[in-house]
Amino acid sequence: MTDQVTVTGQPAVAGQATLNAEAARASLAAVRDEVGKAVVGQDSAVTGLLIALLCRGHVLLEGVPGVAKTLMVRALAAALRLDTKRVQFTPDLMPGDVIGSLVYDARTAAFEFREGPVFTHLLLADEINRTPPKTQAALLEAMEERQVSVDGTPRPLPDPFLVAATQNPIEYEGTYPLPEAQLDRFLLKLHLNLPSREEEVAVLSRHAAGFDPRDLAAAGLRAVTGPEELAAARAAVARVQLRPEVLGYVVDLGRATRESPSLRLGVSPRGATALMRAARAWAWLSGRDYVTPDDVKALALPALRHRVELRPEAELEGVSADAVLDGILASVPVPR
Repeated sequence: MTDQVTVTGQPAVAGQATLNAEAARASLAAVRDEVGKAVVGQDSAVTGLLIALLCRGHVLLEGVPGVAKTLMVRALAAALRLDTKRVQFTPDLMPGDVIGSLVYDARTAAFEFREGPVFTHLLLADEINRTPPKTQAALLEAMEERQVSVDGTPRPLPDPFLVAATQNPIEYEGTYPLPEAQLDRFLLKLHLNLPSREEEVAVLSRHAAGFDPRDLAAAGLRAVTGPEELAAARAAVARVQLRPEVLGYVVDLGRATRESPSLRLGVSPRGATALMRAARAWAWLSGRDYVTPDDVKALALPALRHRVELRPEAELEGVSADAVLDGILASVPVPR
């Protein structure tokens, strides 16, 4: 739209950059199709992971066991030609088991650094809330600075780098709730629901036909894009325009959470920034070079639900964070 003001980022350029952006958008659409060869349903979760990759963010996946969280991350990595590693978070997991450690080499009489599983493109942190806070904190630097420091030496992580952490929403015995500082590092918190009857029939039909989740190549899944196209997509997202009134709408939503009587903790400016970034990526994936209020509303729940904290009385009444946010979305005036 020629009459819109670019507030952040640079105006879209014509020529080769536009062609690259269109090719990158088409390749990411193909990624969703490829993941669909292995994962039935969960389209919104796959889109959320793509948004996080475009924004250099991370994702917290919440769902009961058996809804294809691990398979989805593996399929996404295969379609994007990226490396992936999985860490099962347990009570005895140590920080060095995640980020790596110095190991003495008797042959050289020196300490050498051995990389941990965090040195990958897509890290699946399975059941992250089952490990103590000390080990959870080992991921903070990796998620924020995209590096890890061992013995005072910073070591950069690969690019792209995304943490997809999972947690079970109903089993709390032996878990350690994620602190606010850890939750705030996740761009989105996505709920993975159980499949519909039709989707579950499709899942069973695939397995009856011989589908093996450990052999994605046999399922016909192939790499359709790579890091170069992802970099072009990120550059295109950075050119998506944001009108002042849309930015004001994001700010008003964040401020409304701080004034809600049902919330003890509202959204910080970091949370508002995360919502803006996610809405920008969603607008680009939708084929537009500008953000609308509907883009903001579409990403408000996944971008904000883990950044607010209910008051005890609201919890006792059975109120959920999503319900409070829905009420705020309905009450805050939408710019025209």
